[in-house]
Amino acid sequence: MKFRSLRSLRLALAGGLVATTGITVLVSATSGGPDNDAPDFDPVFASFFGLNFGQIAAICFGVLAVTGDQAHGGARIWLAAVPRRGLYYGGKLAVTGGLALAAGLVTGFASLLGGQLALGEDGVGPGATGAVRAALGCGFYLALLTLMAAGVATVVRGGVGALGLVIPVICFLSPVLGTGGAVSFLPDQAGQQMLHAHPEGPLGAWTGLAVMAAWTAVAVYAGLRALQHRDA
Repeated sequence: MKFRSLRSLRLALAGGLVATTGITVLVSATSGGPDNDAPDFDPVFASFFGLNFGQIAAICFGVLAVTGDQAHGGARIWLAAVPRRGLYYGGKLAVTGGLALAAGLVTGFASLLGGQLALGEDGVGPGATGAVRAALGCGFYLALLTLMAAGVATVVRGGVGALGLVIPVICFLSPVLGTGGAVSFLPDQAGQQMLHAHPEGPLGAWTGLAVMAAWTAVAVYAGLRALQHRDA
């Protein structure tokens, strides 16, 4: 993956940090946090309000990591050097996922600390119940989301098609369908249980992350099968 030479990849990776942390701090500082007067207000989850926007950057990073090679014939060169397509695919996903996880962990802790400071009296310290878990969960969520997008992009072999599939499912499907029931098992709803101090619904923090990991595994496996059964 040409991470050092492709500006678009660096911008997409940095965009998740800037959008998630920046929007969280801005909203928390100007309005005291979303729904901070509600009796069930969760100050820990409020620190990740900007993730609704930052996750789009993670999706773009995953898609670009795959389609960047395909668009310029790089996949043929890589497969000539590494004929074992599974090894090539696994290496690409390992680098992509590792970078996304590192950036996601920085994003998680930056959003937690920045958001709580911006909340002022409504904020809690990093030692509060679920706070550190939520910051770690933000990193895991963004890494899994990136790999899911990369898997889908490998299947459809196009950036526009991959974005057109992943972004609506992650960003728009849950708000339209609401919460509870089968919606709780959608990848975004399940994965974001890690961000709550006290998760609600049928899934807990770690079981929700496991459900999202299962969605990601399906997408990654579909990408592998597609890569193995077609021309580069």
